[in-house]
Amino acid sequence: MYKAIVSSDWSECLAPCSPFDCISFNYPELTTELETIFKQYTSNIISLGEASHKIQTLLPVIVTIEQMDAYLDNSFSTYKGVPELIEWCLSKDILFMINTTGMIGYFQRVFAKGLLPRVPVISAHPMVRYPTRNSDPDDIYDLFEINDKGKNTDAVARSYHISSKRVILMGDSGGDGPHFEWGAKINAFLIGSMTKPSLEKYCLKKNINAHVRFGISYTEVQEKDLQKEMQINFMDLSSTIEDRLS
Repeated sequence: MYKAIVSSDWSECLAPCSPFDCISFNYPELTTELETIFKQYTSNIISLGEASHKIQTLLPVIVTIEQMDAYLDNSFSTYKGVPELIEWCLSKDILFMINTTGMIGYFQRVFAKGLLPRVPVISAHPMVRYPTRNSDPDDIYDLFEINDKGKNTDAVARSYHISSKRVILMGDSGGDGPHFEWGAKINAFLIGSMTKPSLEKYCLKKNINAHVRFGISYTEVQEKDLQKEMQINFMDLSSTIEDRLS
């Protein structure tokens, strides 16, 4: 059915957000602590499991559907061309998989509200998960630790009998380092998107070479430039993907 797979991170890779923005929106007093936790695990200082435990300790109650919808209605956005790239991939029989430390419930509501084309598979954290709906992806994989990104991509690729050379990974930070490390071992195609120094450091340490750096590649001293990021058109990646699969 699918001839290839694109398995991509979401936060700050396809969209200008963090996985915890839905919490910060509803509990603004937690913003600083959530930003610290996000930086810690994306820089491989703490594990995702530790980060999840810290967040659950901070949260007075789980984010409700109403709270998630309020956040999405106010703040949902992607980088330019991301929905079109997803649709393009699916039209070319390329499975587009969102593989992220973000929360399952966030994507359930995104798809329920029609904010993104419905993807066949997501891999995300179950800390927030809502009752099943018809708009959900066909398959949802739990992601408890960073290393689960590679495990889940591997499981999906195998289930659809997709060759390792037709696996394409996208990531932006050190949190995607283990995904890239797994991908390098199987000869997957690696794309750094809005690449952060934490991913560069991880790849250098592990002798991993990303094939493409797309968008802005940040240095240690360079501040995030959202205005410039929002000018990048992700549909420009379609030719890169097409060349890889030709």
